[in-house]
Amino acid sequence: MREVDGEYGPADVAARCTGRAVTGTRAVSGALAEAALDDGRVVIVKRQDAPGGARSEAAGLRWLAEAGAVRVPAVHGHDGRWLVIDRVPDGPPAADAAARFGRELAALHAAGAPAFGAPPPGGPEEAAIGAAPMRNVPGADWARWYAEHRVLPYLRRAVDDGALPSGEAGVFERVCERLPGLAGPDEPPARLHGDLWNGNVLWGADGRVWLIDPAAHGGHRETDLAMLRLFGCPHLERILDGYQDAAPLADGWRDRVALHQLFPLLVHVVLFGRSYADQAVRAARTALSG
Repeated sequence: MREVDGEYGPADVAARCTGRAVTGTRAVSGALAEAALDDGRVVIVKRQDAPGGARSEAAGLRWLAEAGAVRVPAVHGHDGRWLVIDRVPDGPPAADAAARFGRELAALHAAGAPAFGAPPPGGPEEAAIGAAPMRNVPGADWARWYAEHRVLPYLRRAVDDGALPSGEAGVFERVCERLPGLAGPDEPPARLHGDLWNGNVLWGADGRVWLIDPAAHGGHRETDLAMLRLFGCPHLERILDGYQDAAPLADGWRDRVALHQLFPLLVHVVLFGRSYADQAVRAARTALSG
């Protein structure tokens, strides 16, 4: 990886990170651009405004790639605000690719992490999930770590910002108090993508699934699977079947889906406001009943 200092536009950053001349750029969104290189390749230049976001994402992609399991785009470089990665040509969702992805995701998780909350090598403690801050602080006990670093910080911010009425915070606090009994059997730290919703799952033209935009850290493998279910994913049951064939989940895992969805739902409350608050409260109540 080549680190770039200073502030540049997408073409400048792409040229510096790849060592190639840029023949043209195309805006994909306000934060993304494609840059065509003089050797015929096309790379993605992503602006990441969250503090530590570009460094965190680059380290996460490298860490996921090191597992040799799920495909991720190669990282060409980053600076304080920009990340340059390979573009993944799109293809249609396919059942066979989904089953294979399930097996690959199981292998990624099995590659492990030093601890729950461990950041990727070279990744910062103060990381990001989307545009929200995320602290990667290692812990030995998943239930305590999940409550302290993945539920309560976002609950407090949601209440402070007025996105979640203070009277509704109690159900989340009760979940955290009961987490040791709700968490299921002990699991070793898994190597998580960490932001595994459908938008970060790319169905490639090569017939394989690729993952982008990680918030990678050591965590519980059921968290990635719960995030896949949160907003829907093509061929989800085929993905889960492939995963179960490779690495069966502990009994009762379906009853714990809502528990693992609390983190991403509270992140959405923090980022997007009240529209996600009711869904988060329902998930907390479901977690308690499970």
